[in-house]
Amino acid sequence: MRFSIQSRRDSQSNELMELAKTYLTDFGLILDEEEPEFVISIGGDGTLLHAFHRHSHRLDQVAFVGIHTGHLGFYADWKPSELEKLVLSIAKNEFNIVEYPLLEVNVHTQSMETARYLALNEATVKSPDVTLVMDIELNGTPFERFRGDGLCISTPSGSTAYNKALGGAIIHPSIPALQLTEMASINNRVFRTVGSPLVLPAHHRCILRPVTEQKFTMTIDHKHLIQNDLTSITFNVASEKVRFARFRPFPFWERVHDSFVANE
Repeated sequence: MRFSIQSRRDSQSNELMELAKTYLTDFGLILDEEEPEFVISIGGDGTLLHAFHRHSHRLDQVAFVGIHTGHLGFYADWKPSELEKLVLSIAKNEFNIVEYPLLEVNVHTQSMETARYLALNEATVKSPDVTLVMDIELNGTPFERFRGDGLCISTPSGSTAYNKALGGAIIHPSIPALQLTEMASINNRVFRTVGSPLVLPAHHRCILRPVTEQKFTMTIDHKHLIQNDLTSITFNVASEKVRFARFRPFPFWERVHDSFVANE
């Protein structure tokens, strides 16, 4: 089995990375940074996001697992002290594969070009200089004209990240859906929005169309983009899925409880 390791690059993560390489190669596994079948992320959820985007072109051939060297994450659920146990389980193929839905983002420009992206957590759209004004279409039908700070479109597994901070719902990652959440919308006697997050099923599509010509900033997970000639952005549940290796039960709602409810 071919493997690679993504480290947060702090001293603890780098030390664990070198140990993991030694242990895995001792078991006969092959270090392959370009075409691994298995990617170990050592750091936090942000580290795993980097690993995901590095291998997003071959998601059907790779599985991810995370070791957290900080706080317990939604993607990184192994402790540093469990490294040997994890390596042994990998070497013995003692794991199952679970798949989570992803967000597909297609950015269309005035030059008739389309750029396609995948997001594991979310995409956001803002206007850095003025109020963001966007027409929102759902399945080809006009829904509302949004005015405010920005819009966040998240995956179910990303619903616990920026989306939650904006007041969005937490969605179980087994549900193929996307969520549209407003950032500080303007609502008064003249301008109105629905004012609530929208959860769209996999067969629905959301399109944002700028009302005026302006500069837009976008994020795709940790990536930042600047768009000056935007005509529309299309969001839908991607045909691809991200694959995680599960070695033991770790229920989603237990992770939500431990992250947001439990007192330590």
